[in-house]
Amino acid sequence: MNANEIAELATATVKGSMPFPEIVGKLIANGVEYYHVDYALRPFSFYSATGAVVTAPLLLEGLPRISKRFDAALLKAAILDSQQHGQAFRAFCERAVTAGVHGYFLRSKRVTYFGRQGDQHTEWFPGTRPSEVSE
Repeated sequence: MNANEIAELATATVKGSMPFPEIVGKLIANGVEYYHVDYALRPFSFYSATGAVVTAPLLLEGLPRISKRFDAALLKAAILDSQQHGQAFRAFCERAVTAGVHGYFLRSKRVTYFGRQGDQHTEWFPGTRPSEVSE
């Protein structure tokens, strides 16, 4: 993994200077298997399949406190706004912490959001959700 390029991609995410799908593609090209955002400590942590880790700061001053209550409906509305209207990353983060999101993992075309009490919601990238398995 190229730590400098990954840090630049983290900065581009915060600034909104590059489309999110392009950022994800470049992270994958850099060997990033998954990444984690922690709204309490405020880092991005990028992980490779070989165990390498690159950490970059999540430079978002003045975010609201993380709500104690996890509100999946508020989170889903924020996700939908990002998908359909290109909501800015900062606005998404503000809405996510207001919905009780402590952090999230992005891995393999899905994002798993988690709250302070262990609540979670998994959101698949549009068109990538596996079909339901019938028994």
